[in-house]
Amino acid sequence: MIYLDNAASTKIHDDVLDTMIPYLKDQFGNPSSIHRYGRFARKAMEKSRKQIASLINADPSEILFTSGGTESNNTALNGIVLKKSSGHIITSSIEHDAILEPCKKLSNFGFCVDYIPVDTFGMVNPMDVETKITENTRLVSIMFGNNEVGTIQPISEIVKICHSHNVLFHTDAVQAVGKVPIDVKKLDIDLMSISSHKLHGPKGIGALYVKNGIDIDPVILGGGQENGLRSGTENVANIVGFGKACEIAKINLSENISYMNKLRISLIEKIRDEIPKSTLNGHQKFRLPNNVHFTFLGINGEDLIIKLDEYGIAASTGSACSVHTQKASHVLQSMGFSFEQITGSLRLTVGIFNDEKEIVQTVDILKKIIHELCLVSPFKE
Repeated sequence: MIYLDNAASTKIHDDVLDTMIPYLKDQFGNPSSIHRYGRFARKAMEKSRKQIASLINADPSEILFTSGGTESNNTALNGIVLKKSSGHIITSSIEHDAILEPCKKLSNFGFCVDYIPVDTFGMVNPMDVETKITENTRLVSIMFGNNEVGTIQPISEIVKICHSHNVLFHTDAVQAVGKVPIDVKKLDIDLMSISSHKLHGPKGIGALYVKNGIDIDPVILGGGQENGLRSGTENVANIVGFGKACEIAKINLSENISYMNKLRISLIEKIRDEIPKSTLNGHQKFRLPNNVHFTFLGINGEDLIIKLDEYGIAASTGSACSVHTQKASHVLQSMGFSFEQITGSLRLTVGIFNDEKEIVQTVDILKKIIHELCLVSPFKE
């Protein structure tokens, strides 16, 4: 198999798995226990908190462990907004469903939600955010890098606008952490969501960065773990793996960015040169280093994914989290794409375990499949 769906999930790093194994076997203590097993688990957990904080230049006390990006997003929105009985939220039209669905529910509770549009590249205009801010605005949430087309948003500008109006800013950085440099202090971000399995760590663990001094209400109540902000016995093995993954990502960040950029550029150039009627989507310059998103007019994307899988290539049409809903991409709709353009979309996301040989093989196979599908396509010029 050639795995080109790294935006959906990444292969766990061997060193990460090795670090986790002791906490799945002999070191099984509950970190809330005061005996030796518990103390050992607590120490390992706090080390991981430091490793995660170090990757984004945060203080360890600002890292709140969650079950993943979805919980982090829900905690950020509900933990800030529900502190009052009413208020205003601003987000973008291309957010992940882990933002859009909580916003929908909050709107049912009487909160006002504004959705900022994007241009044809999937980019938010910071001035559109400013025009929507009111005296009742509780939170602005704009994703760092889009999970479908890879566009990186002008986060620094948006943060400055928010803070000039005394409004908190949250970003879903699940696709960006470990793939681009992020300094939460330099950017002055208030809250940020992170997920382990997007950067070669285990699934089922994530974090919410909460800047010191920000008051957030807990969403999950119980025994008071995580300083009362997220109750439930901590998943120590996954936390340890998450920390190790962040440590590796920080050490190799520049090298990995350069390597993924090289593979991404090679993939884009080969597709453009060898496959007619192919259009690259997303921003040409401001995009995640691993993301390639194309439209092939006249092709059904689902058929393309199935055929690629038959040839041993794993890819996707968009977010793996919404594939079972069988709905058209709201991201591409927001970018103004036609039905034919949305239908013919393909997302290929490279990773550090891919190589140039796989890129060449993928384009050769993709070219063959598209030629076959064009012969039976219902979309004729």
